[in-house]
Amino acid sequence: MSLEMTYLAMYGVVLVLIILVQVLISASQHGLLTLLGNRESLSSVGVAERAEKTVQNSVVAMALVAPAVLMLTLANLSTPGTIFAIQLFLTARIAYAICFLLGITFLRTVTWIVGFLATTYLYLSLL
Repeated sequence: MSLEMTYLAMYGVVLVLIILVQVLISASQHGLLTLLGNRESLSSVGVAERAEKTVQNSVVAMALVAPAVLMLTLANLSTPGTIFAIQLFLTARIAYAICFLLGITFLRTVTWIVGFLATTYLYLSLL
C-alpha cells in the first residue's frame, strides 16, 4: 500500500472519531432517547451544531481527496510532493475539526484552505 493510501486510511479513522464526538455531543445536548427517535424537528445549537457541520464538511473532504489518492495509487505516482500533500491534508483536517468544534473561526478557515490546496495539488500531480 502506498504512503498516500496509508494517510487516506488515517483520515478515515479521524472521520470515524469526528462522527463519534458529534454523536456524544449531540447526545449530551438532546439525550440519547431523542437521538434514537425521529429527528425531523431536532435542532442543535452551539457546539452540537458545530459538530454536525464538522462531520458534514469532513465527509465532503473525504469525497474530494479519496479519488485523487486512489488515482495516484493506480497510476503508481507516489512522489515526495504527493506524500507531503496528503500529510498536509491530514494535519490540516485534524486542525480544522478542532478549530470548528472550539469555534476558532479564522484559524478554521486557514486550515480549510490548506487542506483544499493540498487536495488540489494531488489532482494536479495526476496531469
